[in-house]
Amino acid sequence: MKITNGAVPVYTISGSEARPLPEWLIRRRKRSLKNDPEFANRVELLQDFGFEEASQCVRVSDDGDWVMSTGTYKPQIHAHYLPHLSLSFARHTNTLNETFRILSSDYTKSVHLQADRVIEFHTGGGVHHATRIPRYGRDLIYDKRSAECLVPSVGVNADGMGEAYRLNLEVGRFMRSYEIDVGGDDLLTAAPGSLQGGVDAGAVNTGAIAEESHNLLAFGTSLGTVEFWDPRSRNRAGILSAPQDAFEGRSEVTALTFPRSGLNLAVGNSNGLIHLYDLRSPTPLLKKDQGYGFAIKNIIYLENNTSSRGQVTEPKILTADKRIIKIWDPQNGTPWTSVEPAVDLNHVEWVKDSGMLLTANEGKQQHSFFIPQLGPAPKWCAFLDNIVEEMAEDPNDPNAFGAGATGEVYDNFKFLTTAQLKTLNLDHLIGTTSLLRPYMHGYFVAQKLYEEAKLISNPDMWQEQRAKSIAEKINKERESRIRGNKKVSVKVNQALAAKMQAKEEERERRRAKRVLKNGGDDDMLDAAGVAPAVEKPAAGGLLGDSRFARLFEDEDFQVDEQSHEFQAINPSTKIPKGLTAAEQEALEDRRNSSDSDASDSDASDDDSADRPIRKAPADTRISSSSYRKSGHNNPMLHNTLKNKPQMVISSSSAKKSAPKADKSFGSRVSKLKERAPKQSTTTVVGEREITFAPEQKKKKSAGGEHGQRHDRRREGKNIRSASGNAFRGM
Repeated sequence: MKITNGAVPVYTISGSEARPLPEWLIRRRKRSLKNDPEFANRVELLQDFGFEEASQCVRVSDDGDWVMSTGTYKPQIHAHYLPHLSLSFARHTNTLNETFRILSSDYTKSVHLQADRVIEFHTGGGVHHATRIPRYGRDLIYDKRSAECLVPSVGVNADGMGEAYRLNLEVGRFMRSYEIDVGGDDLLTAAPGSLQGGVDAGAVNTGAIAEESHNLLAFGTSLGTVEFWDPRSRNRAGILSAPQDAFEGRSEVTALTFPRSGLNLAVGNSNGLIHLYDLRSPTPLLKKDQGYGFAIKNIIYLENNTSSRGQVTEPKILTADKRIIKIWDPQNGTPWTSVEPAVDLNHVEWVKDSGMLLTANEGKQQHSFFIPQLGPAPKWCAFLDNIVEEMAEDPNDPNAFGAGATGEVYDNFKFLTTAQLKTLNLDHLIGTTSLLRPYMHGYFVAQKLYEEAKLISNPDMWQEQRAKSIAEKINKERESRIRGNKKVSVKVNQALAAKMQAKEEERERRRAKRVLKNGGDDDMLDAAGVAPAVEKPAAGGLLGDSRFARLFEDEDFQVDEQSHEFQAINPSTKIPKGLTAAEQEALEDRRNSSDSDASDSDASDDDSADRPIRKAPADTRISSSSYRKSGHNNPMLHNTLKNKPQMVISSSSAKKSAPKADKSFGSRVSKLKERAPKQSTTTVVGEREITFAPEQKKKKSAGGEHGQRHDRRREGKNIRSASGNAFRGM
């Protein structure tokens, strides 16, 4: 597609060639254009959209599914079925076609004004009827209310008046014509036997009807005047004399049109000037010059029945001569955009409620232009919207039709298939608005439009919508499923503050679940007289209470997490460095169990006094593996410690004096009894609490003074004990 430069770009879909080429040259050029990327990427909008020499007129049916055009040579009629983008049929006629009108909503009924003064009525099968008029016709108008074909003609009747023939299709015959003043023939200069209606004879050039409002008829003459007729009374309602310019000379009215309101009138003359009138005033509101001085062929008010995001808000007016198409503002005449093809134009047709223009022109191929800002593409070529958006995605492209439209093509849109659109009753919007963007096998529909259509199509959906709104409200109060580390802005006791905040959030989650279970309204519980299960906490919780403000601000209230008191209250915290006395004694007993196998109880009693006691260092640290090996995970050891704790202290070979802090278990037990004879001490081992109930060791008999374990192994043997435990014989 080619793009014209300007503030409002125009995309040329078809008709890029300047003049028709011979067949032998076309075949040679096609072979040479095989590797041309522009030729390979061309867009063929309609199949065989053109004629062998030129086209004369083109019209679109009311249902928007058919395009009918006439052309030459040979004179023929083409009908294209737009949903298939193909030529439906081609029909030849006897003479050239001046203009035609489609009578039905599709292609099946049409009336054609031929160049040999014949009016032909065509149906789907061919020519239905043909009738002849007295003089050559210049234009063709169809009045739907009275079912009459009006044919403005050239020349005058016997009374010297121009005529617009009336052919009533309901009665099937000609009615009395509208007699219009065209100036008559110049009988003084004409020879007595000359033909009526010579070269400069007066004529009724064109006509228009305000069929969407008051149904007033307007006829433009060769004198430059416009006559208004009332079809109900068939009388002349008024005459409008167009202003004449002394330098321009005589100008004929060549184009007329009414807007949808019917209050204004656009008049185009043979000098390329357009005048806009208010029917209540003979003075023109606006004068616009087409610029080339050629006769105006078409005037169209571009008024959309539907509005879309991409099109303009203010209506525009289109004027065309044989050289250029201009679109401008009817309020002040400001030019909006223009199209200037390489060939002469014969007729321009606008596809309603879209930005598509079709032309009948000199040249083999008919032209089609697409203006995105004028409206969306028609539904039968909706793919043009995607092509244009892809071409305009580059922000550096000066031809991008929408400033800032990059990246906003499918934002907040929902994809629906054609069947889903029919379910929501949105299929009638296809091709009429940019809220439905075609893509692959479906359409992207604006999210707001989809939600509204879904609610309308399913009135019972309000319950689901209410539940969805309640869920959204609750989700705002909940924290995200992927919880991040929330920092607490306090000076001291950050861990305590984080713990308090976690408890507050857990309380809020429980409250939200309770609200959801009861329908989402706390007022419903109050009305039913049910007390809430969880009281609603104060705003900010403990952290926001002024009574505890110093706990998180003053350093004097800092909690020492390494203290023994904190570890005792919080057993799940990390075990403090070092071991307690009971843990150390159990560890030493485990290590010396193998050495005691060969020891003698008698020898150990004699030598135990001379051996020093090895003291366990106060800062002994053991790993988790050695801690498990030491027997802390052994249930037998825990039971033993719980019932009757024993302590075995081994001595090393190096003789060291025992420090004062290292005392025997018996001496410590005696001190404990003196302090609190009826109480037991408590110590923490991990998360288990063990209570010691020490008892005084009784002396055993001579045969059993040693431990049962050692007596069985060393019975009958006189081996000196290697143990240096001085308290073995106590």
